[in-house]
Amino acid sequence: MQIKEELKKRILVIDGAMGTMIQRHKLNEADYRGERFKDWHCDVKGNNDLLCITQPEIIIGIHKEYLNAGADIIETNTFSSTVIAMADYDMQSLAYELNVAAASCAREAIRQFTEENPGTPPKFVAGAIGPLNKTLSLSPDVNNPGFRAVSFDEVASAYYEQITGLVDGGVDVILIETIFDTLNAKGAIYAVKKYFRDQQKPELPVMISGTITDASGRTLSGQTLEAFYTSVMHANPLSIGLNCALGAAEMRSHIEELSQIAACYTSAYPNAGLPNAMGEYDEQPHETAHFIEEWAEQGFVNIVGGCCGTTPDHIKHIADNVRKIQPRPLPVLEATL
Repeated sequence: MQIKEELKKRILVIDGAMGTMIQRHKLNEADYRGERFKDWHCDVKGNNDLLCITQPEIIIGIHKEYLNAGADIIETNTFSSTVIAMADYDMQSLAYELNVAAASCAREAIRQFTEENPGTPPKFVAGAIGPLNKTLSLSPDVNNPGFRAVSFDEVASAYYEQITGLVDGGVDVILIETIFDTLNAKGAIYAVKKYFRDQQKPELPVMISGTITDASGRTLSGQTLEAFYTSVMHANPLSIGLNCALGAAEMRSHIEELSQIAACYTSAYPNAGLPNAMGEYDEQPHETAHFIEEWAEQGFVNIVGGCCGTTPDHIKHIADNVRKIQPRPLPVLEATL
């Protein structure tokens, strides 16, 4: 519950992109495989989550860069660490181990950072749960709109295993992020509730972050922001917010709307602008920070950071710009109709 106390005092900063930082290392197939998977029967380059096992020092190093930049919350490198997503590499059996390893990397980074910087405010590990590469609301077959590539029970089971690994690895918060299909998110919420009920443990705080995919202001599965919020509020989340898909300039109106309807804390971690023709992000750290500083001054946000294309430089500028701004106060809800 320590994170709740910190949110009352200040705006917290979440880290930036993991993939962007991994790309800087220019790893090859052998690097991804390491010694343990050197004879794996299919290519694994691009399986960034696997690096928590084969190259943990790289992942710990990236976490530390974000901590040194001023991040209060670091996300585990587990965006695809489920049996469903790992099927792309035929590594379904590693799902649990990947989550434990990723949480351990993040914990180790915080341990090292705290040792090197005694007296700093507390840092938190968010167990990152991605949206999956199969959806419950949309058919992958245009000729068969009723077809689904996965069932709700399969999604919930995959998330349950992921949550088990994250908790065993020592995360402080569960982060269900980049939601473009709310039914998948409901599977994750169901798995969280079931896990803590089964284990008879106090629930960890849950952060929920959706993604508005274009100028329509809707998720990919067609929900408005308010409908998305209403659909997941039964989870009683610590925070609700938006990340990915849009840059800060395009996300602003949606964050403003969310801040007005959310009964919990709000979060926002946009991309570094929109991608250019080469799929790369050109928005400079001071530009991203300027947008987010304005949101903070307007009282829209409690947790801020970056998504695709953002780096420790972006996070440092964001952290510096919001440090002295008061967090968005929680609204006082009327108890009557």
